[in-house]
Amino acid sequence: MQEQMNIQWFPGHMTKARRMIAENLKLIDAVCEVIDARIPYSSRNPDLDEITGDKPRLIILNRMDQADRGATKQWNAKFKADGAAVLETDSKSGQGVSGFSSAVRTLLADRLAHYASKGQSGRQLRVMVVGIPNVGKSSLINRIAKRKAAATSDKPGVTRGKQWIGIGNGLELLDTPGILWPRFEDQNVAENLAFTGAIRDSVIDIETLGVNFMSRMKEYYPQSIAERYKLDISADDGGFDLLTQAAKKRGFLISGGEYDLSRMAAVLLDEFRGGKLGRITLEQLVT
Repeated sequence: MQEQMNIQWFPGHMTKARRMIAENLKLIDAVCEVIDARIPYSSRNPDLDEITGDKPRLIILNRMDQADRGATKQWNAKFKADGAAVLETDSKSGQGVSGFSSAVRTLLADRLAHYASKGQSGRQLRVMVVGIPNVGKSSLINRIAKRKAAATSDKPGVTRGKQWIGIGNGLELLDTPGILWPRFEDQNVAENLAFTGAIRDSVIDIETLGVNFMSRMKEYYPQSIAERYKLDISADDGGFDLLTQAAKKRGFLISGGEYDLSRMAAVLLDEFRGGKLGRITLEQLVT
């Protein structure tokens, strides 16, 4: 059983970012939406569809190296069936990034033909890069540009203003700040964003988050936590039981003989985010 959490997160700068994205739509040919392959549904801001309208869309399934291969393949097929172009990448190693330019040109083939018919074959293509915080957007842009063109951090909310970045091959990118939406109607979505670090840990009850993450891992990848934390998982074990077992195995004690569950939760989430639990996708399509 999962603990209820109340997660709300909408800093003032995100209102400004939303306005900036809307105001710059007339300048761009396509939208590149970077999402986290571990949570493909939760890492898509539903407001972006409304803001960007019918602009051609390229979806980047980033962090493919940390996601379940089979699940990523299914999400790729789903997004393509919905009419988007799709590219799988790992912005840290650069895997898949070389396919960006060709993916954009394929997506915009009709527009390129239109420009050519008007004698504008050398015209720059402009692509707006959007996404929620901490999906690796800036790291991806730096890989594409082959230089440090965008500020990066492991913490969400680093990019605050827009940046035009020329990447050669007739392409120019507009980097934008990561934006979340004002209210999380679905508690699972809010938790997924917290699990991956898209919401700052400082606004969250880390122990409850750790309990709920253990519950999710028992459902999807019990072997991963059993091997990593030397757990004996029984059918009756809930997230609290598993987090307590893991804290015991790690020797995380506090005064009075209690186990330090907050410390264990922080370690658990850090190891998940660092890929130490293996390839994990927390949202899976029903086949």
